Amino acid sequence: MNSHFTVVELRERGWSPAMIRALLDPPDQLAPNPVFRSAAPMRLYEAKRVLLAEETEAFTALRARAERRSRTALLAAERRRGETLAGLAAVPVTVPVVAWNALARKAVDHRNHRDTERARHRPDHVPDPARVTDVDESTLRRWVVNYLRHELTVYDGTLGELFGKVGRAEATRLLRRRIYEAIARTYPQLADECGRQLRLRERDAG
Repeated sequence: MNSHFTVVELRERGWSPAMIRALLDPPDQLAPNPVFRSAAPMRLYEAKRVLLAEETEAFTALRARAERRSRTALLAAERRRGETLAGLAAVPVTVPVVAWNALARKAVDHRNHRDTERARHRPDHVPDPARVTDVDESTLRRWVVNYLRHELTVYDGTLGELFGKVGRAEATRLLRRRIYEAIARTYPQLADECGRQLRLRERDAG
């Protein structure tokens, strides 16, 4: 056994920061951080003193209190997660029906606008405006799906509302799936592209 415990090792043994402050501080030794030399020194606590502290009633009581708080926090987080997902499930997802030719033009215009916006933020990017007649079918379907997802559904607005909420990652995946499914139902010719984009984004999200 090492002669001293680090804070990380204490946490692995069930010590919370509050317990360390109450029963062990100040540390017995300070040592340079082995990874980041400019970081604050590591706090080291003599192993014998730690083991003696772990035998006290104070340690037992503080650990029980910390475990209760942890369980309470987990239950609260799970409740908030359920509320987030329930709220998302209640959001109606509709996709307007637009004549294909008009939809294609709007999608290309949308892509061109985003391409121009990109150039404003990236000096090395040169806008390359396109026309419907210049775009191959697979690219056009991709642009149409992107246009529908960002401009004609609740996707972007609902994502903004999810910011900072517990369960945001799961809710984002659920919203994304609902949006793609709605687009595929409304425009069956886009079903394959919706499936491709969904698989790609779920893969990237891990």
